[in-house]
Amino acid sequence: MELRPGMRLNSAMSSAEVIVVRAPSGDVDIRCGGRPMVVGAPPAETGPPSGDPLLLGKRYCDEDGTVELLCTKPGLGALSLGGVPLTVKVAKPLPASD
Repeated sequence: MELRPGMRLNSAMSSAEVIVVRAPSGDVDIRCGGRPMVVGAPPAETGPPSGDPLLLGKRYCDEDGTVELLCTKPGLGALSLGGVPLTVKVAKPLPASD
């Protein structure tokens, strides 16, 4: 699937929903709980999701920073890009004001 910023993706197996913040060019394989993410309304749930829960308001990205997804609805199922798990993006530390 080709991603573009602002696109909403739903999990095929839980209530999780993300918005694409940053996307690479070309087709990518974004999965939640091992199943491909879908555009639009999710299909009927088919079995229990696997993985950690997605946290509302957290940004998930890959190691290179080419993909960034914002969780808008929490749910079960770990996010992955081409089989590689996405991690929660950590905030950059502010400089000391001394």
